[in-house]
Amino acid sequence: MSAVPDHLGVDTVEALVRRQLAAALGGRRGLIEAAVPGIVFTVLWLTTKELQWALIASLVVAGAALLARIVQRSSPQYVLNAIFGIGIGWVFVRLAENSGGSESDQALAFFLPGILISLGYTVVLGASCLAGWPMLGFMLGSVTGDATAWHKDKQIVKLCNRLTWVMLLPGAFGVLLQGPVWLLGRNGTIDADHAVVAILVLRTGLGWVLRIGSWSAMIWLLARNATPLEQASEPAADAKVVE
Repeated sequence: MSAVPDHLGVDTVEALVRRQLAAALGGRRGLIEAAVPGIVFTVLWLTTKELQWALIASLVVAGAALLARIVQRSSPQYVLNAIFGIGIGWVFVRLAENSGGSESDQALAFFLPGILISLGYTVVLGASCLAGWPMLGFMLGSVTGDATAWHKDKQIVKLCNRLTWVMLLPGAFGVLLQGPVWLLGRNGTIDADHAVVAILVLRTGLGWVLRIGSWSAMIWLLARNATPLEQASEPAADAKVVE
């Protein structure tokens, strides 16, 4: 005879979110795979002024990371995200070229999709929090296999809401800082090359500082381990003996 356990196996909301957040975001490797191709493009463009080689090099780096994932039989999701970003950037470069833009204008165009994606990302995350269905909850649901079960627990919703607000801050600041620089470079108020340099600094310099700050705040929230799962006591009341 065996009894049904009197708990769910996770003592706090924070422990649950920490475990699922790690799976959803891909850890350090996933973050590096998503960021490095873009950094390679900007560095090569600024140092060589060879736009095509910068684009090709970024694709080669992403392709090498994808090959490593395939060989190791691990998820290529984050590499594919980077390749998708390069592909969209390439489309914008071609649009700038077809409209008669210089190579500097084309290099500047490469950054526009990232700014627009960050804007959309910020709007969606903020709206999800205001609606009471924070996006982080759906991220957790995608890992657990039930997209909405988390919403039944007010403590999980509360924590996911806080974490989602923290998650959107780097993207929001990125749009507020990079957007005006891009517009000034596009309109000729400042030199396009200078705008590219400024965006590079904001994206790879300040951007990483903001991300680290955001992650640190999320880790602090998750490390408090002070929020018990509402369901933790339910199985004890309904425990059944299985023969």
